[in-house]
Amino acid sequence: MMEIIRLQPAGLVRSPAFSHVAIVPAGATTIYLGGQNGVDENGALVSTDVAAQSSRALDNASVALEAAGASLADVVQWTVLIVADADLGAAYGAIAPRLAGAGAPPLVTAARVAGLGVPGALIEVSAIAAVLPA
Repeated sequence: MMEIIRLQPAGLVRSPAFSHVAIVPAGATTIYLGGQNGVDENGALVSTDVAAQSSRALDNASVALEAAGASLADVVQWTVLIVADADLGAAYGAIAPRLAGAGAPPLVTAARVAGLGVPGALIEVSAIAAVLPA
């Protein structure tokens, strides 16, 4: 059976929030998701609150992935950029359950940044997803 394997090798920290390695088999379709912020369909920020922006950024990621034939559960790796003074706990609290998907968690890279391309944006998420052939 063809599957994406996510590993948490012995000797590395174990976390329910992320895996360390992912193996995507040949034949899978790879989808690259560009950075998504907490903006509405007109590009306006939905809130000045990091939790609200985080939730909307993930909603936007979901819409984009669905347009490519994927879902949040197909994400192999997330990149999460959070503005340095934003509340990290509130941001992750709003999105962590949805980042995990089904089964073993995806890979996650997170960074605190001085600012983002969208003025006032507090978070940006991007991803790499893989969809196995039917």
